[in-house]
Amino acid sequence: MKLSGIIVLLFTTSILLSQPLVWNNGSLRNAKSSLNSETSLLLKKAADKELSRQIITVVDKSMVPPSGDKHDYMSMGRYWWPNPATKDGLPYVRRDGVSNPEIEKLDRFPLAQMTQSVKTLALAYYLTDDERYAVKAMDNLRKWFLDAKTRMNPHLNYGQTVPGHNNGMGRGFGIIDTYSFVEMLEGVELLKSSKQFTKKDRQGLHAWFEAYLDWMLTSPVGKEEFEAPNNHGTAFDVQVVRYAMFVGKEDVAKQFIRDFPERRLFKQIEPDGAQPLELARTTAFGYSVFNLDHIIDMCYMAKGLGIELYTSTSVDGRSIARALEFLLPYAGKTAEEFPYQQIRDWKKVQQEFALVLYRVDRLNGNSRYATNYSSYSNSIEKNVNLIIY
Repeated sequence: MKLSGIIVLLFTTSILLSQPLVWNNGSLRNAKSSLNSETSLLLKKAADKELSRQIITVVDKSMVPPSGDKHDYMSMGRYWWPNPATKDGLPYVRRDGVSNPEIEKLDRFPLAQMTQSVKTLALAYYLTDDERYAVKAMDNLRKWFLDAKTRMNPHLNYGQTVPGHNNGMGRGFGIIDTYSFVEMLEGVELLKSSKQFTKKDRQGLHAWFEAYLDWMLTSPVGKEEFEAPNNHGTAFDVQVVRYAMFVGKEDVAKQFIRDFPERRLFKQIEPDGAQPLELARTTAFGYSVFNLDHIIDMCYMAKGLGIELYTSTSVDGRSIARALEFLLPYAGKTAEEFPYQQIRDWKKVQQEFALVLYRVDRLNGNSRYATNYSSYSNSIEKNVNLIIY
């Protein structure tokens, strides 16, 4: 189905599950029953730090978007740098895989910090039933989405701008900046049992995400990202499904899930499991894993709606399992043994791949890849991941 057909479905409603859908509910229940475990205590310690931390909002940035409204989210393309051939550095030029620290000046990092804070606080509230965590989580949510003085407008017209290009307007690529809203909404589902989560909060958040979803499906920027053939297109679909489920648009969610194999999986994955558009990057292993992580998010949401997505296979053998098996020979190996480029973060992306394999086993109820993630490091990130996945 084309995007225009999806827009019609946007205005249909249905009853949706009120529970986490990307996170593993069994893991959450196990963590709650083991409140004094090392994992739970580490999470609580992280949440305690968040109680006194103030989030930075979109109106706190020093720059003003071309609209003149600081409530408009603004970010800069990660891999774009001043042009060494011009006096003013314009137009910026791309250096794939090399992040420009200028991106820290705008809204991308504050958004990520806010969503991480809500996620941590919501998990701590779920594990302990301590309302202090819910109070702080709701304060963060209200500041970012609801309060007239500090809220973000529900669009990304200035997401991942590039100086000297497109007259200061954003690009479809910018929509991936809000991917962390997906897991943040998992935390919101946990907060719904708190007395701090009011009817007004529910209505306000639903209105915000309904407006954002509408913008994604109807704006030129959104349509550009919908057409993205790589991990950006995958991430777009996952966000649409999660937001549609949050606001009660189950028909939209199901349509995107049903279209996913033909529109994304079979176009991105070769019969041998390679993901050519990700392997072409200077961080090829990382982007291959990155895309697979989004795909597994979609599989979990599909399962929540009673749709089996993971086993989808094309007539010539393209599948998620084949994409995992393409990368498996390089698990636990050195970057030099990988026949594509990975110019940085080899150890980090190895751990991320291990987590993807762990999630696949949890999704399918088996331990097929256990030997590939058994040595996953004992960091706090790992422990929190084991609570939610």
